[in-house]
Amino acid sequence: MIIAIDGPAASGKGTLGRRLGLHYGLPHLDTGLLYRAVARALLDASTTLDDAEAAAEAATRLDPATFVEERLRGAEMGEAASVVAAIPGVRAALVDLQRRFGGDAGAVLDGRDIGTAIRPDAHAKIFLTAAAGERALRRWREFEARGEAVALEAILADIERRDARDSGRAAAPLKPALDARLLDTTGLDVEAVVLAAIAIVDDAGRGRAGP
Repeated sequence: MIIAIDGPAASGKGTLGRRLGLHYGLPHLDTGLLYRAVARALLDASTTLDDAEAAAEAATRLDPATFVEERLRGAEMGEAASVVAAIPGVRAALVDLQRRFGGDAGAVLDGRDIGTAIRPDAHAKIFLTAAAGERALRRWREFEARGEAVALEAILADIERRDARDSGRAAAPLKPALDARLLDTTGLDVEAVVLAAIAIVDDAGRGRAGP
């Protein structure tokens, strides 16, 4: 079983992906980490994020087993990942890695284009969203918990920029798959979101099984 979770920045995709992976006994891939790792490689090499050739080359050398997740988190890396994700060569280099994840056993993948471009054959597709202001507040709380002092206004501005970039890029723009189920998490806590998502996945499974 393949479960695809798409949605804008800070909508809770990673948290939901991990919880669904545990619930169904499936491996989980936060595909956003791949793009953050590409951006991290460019920054470490003092290369500009818009260097398409260097970014594509960095994408071909990624080894998720070597990721140091702490170096891939934070406001700077989220913005940087959104920049490199708009580079067609980067996306092309990472497509096969994402499609192979989980093999025949199945997986939960979350990102921006899982249900539309990476796994359009997914058994269940969820488009997770929330109001921009609420997403900014959630991200601010995450930064506060890690000891990062970032103004709420700056986080909101960053989210709005990323929304515009992700939705407007030429390569696999952020949009719901035609057969995705919309799950708006505005005003919902984590447990409510997980229960709603499980209901969507189970319903999709019954639909595929037929009468």
